[in-house]
Amino acid sequence: MTPSFDLSPGTTLPRDGTAGALAGRIWRPELDGPSIVAIRADGVFDITTSVPTMATLATAQAPAALLRSSSGERVGDLKNLLANTPAATRDRTKPWLLAPLDLQVIKAAGVTFPVSMLERVIEEKARGNPQAATAIRVEVERLVGGDLARLKPGSPQAMKLKEVLISQGAWSQYLEVGIGPDAEVFTKAPTLSAVGSFMDAGLHPSSHWNNPEPEVVLVVAPDGRITGATLGNDVNLRDIEGRSALLLSKAKDNNASCAVGPFIRFFDETFTLDHVRRMTVQLTVRGTDDFVLEGSSSIEKIARDPDDLVRQTIGPTHQYPDGFALFLGTMFAPTKDRGAAGHGFTHHEDDLVTIAAPELGTLTNRMRSSAACEPWSFGIGALMANLARRGVLAPGKA
Repeated sequence: MTPSFDLSPGTTLPRDGTAGALAGRIWRPELDGPSIVAIRADGVFDITTSVPTMATLATAQAPAALLRSSSGERVGDLKNLLANTPAATRDRTKPWLLAPLDLQVIKAAGVTFPVSMLERVIEEKARGNPQAATAIRVEVERLVGGDLARLKPGSPQAMKLKEVLISQGAWSQYLEVGIGPDAEVFTKAPTLSAVGSFMDAGLHPSSHWNNPEPEVVLVVAPDGRITGATLGNDVNLRDIEGRSALLLSKAKDNNASCAVGPFIRFFDETFTLDHVRRMTVQLTVRGTDDFVLEGSSSIEKIARDPDDLVRQTIGPTHQYPDGFALFLGTMFAPTKDRGAAGHGFTHHEDDLVTIAAPELGTLTNRMRSSAACEPWSFGIGALMANLARRGVLAPGKA
């Protein structure tokens, strides 16, 4: 039986409802383009005349205050908006939810948790073969040993462990970025290509060993300020990346392979970076075969502080004029067998993936082949042309 979306606002919103400063993006068919909306207790309000892009809002000195003070047209209630979002049942004459990012560059940090770091090492040594992973996992854990969660990346202790592993022929490029001084930060997806909640998320059809990666996604202004957060699924193709790290872009960047949402929660008195540091992200996968996979990722166990990851992404050597979104990585690395013993977990068509955190709400997507997902056709040029036609662009606003 095919699992169905839970489209209720109570499940989608954070635990405290609309108490936080929640912003989203919707598609408005009558305008043939997207709008920035404020999610409030009395409905969904289009504030595009005040902030034409989400990047504009995220760049403001006080995004939460600007969001709350911006007036706009009430475009409906959240219940109807969510109900109209799944592509299979969508009425294209009415608004639907989009991913909350627009002009921000979409970046991701990898190998930021010790558990997932070991799984990356296993992928590499298994050369993308899931049947070989079990025996390799035992050997890698024997060689690495100790409590890696206590090891500070780049510390003298970490460098000593590196020397030992090199001498034993067990060093890996994943250990380099996991315990070395430099974080792995890569571009996850092109600007404007992310899919939102209740949309299909994509898997490259050549992959037969893959998994979801439930993560917190920080929203960062051009000056390096972290202004908010949302949830994301950094869809991962373990067999493709395991064959060669040079295939990272093929493993990570495919149509609909970056899911973000449901909304951005901007920092204010109800939600800060310290809340992010204490956050636990829950994951549930439900398949048409009645298979259920559950897991979690605790930011408290991250090896690099979120602020450090941001500092390694932006600075004198790299700027982002429209800001960026940064996936923080995950400690979730599924090893539960779905089929034959030793074959581990991989997605099946129509898996329903739910990623949730009480502070940010719930992101839900159905897994499909990237070729079967809605094609990405609305880019930066189309956005600027649409906003110009609507007369909402002004100097300094985009």
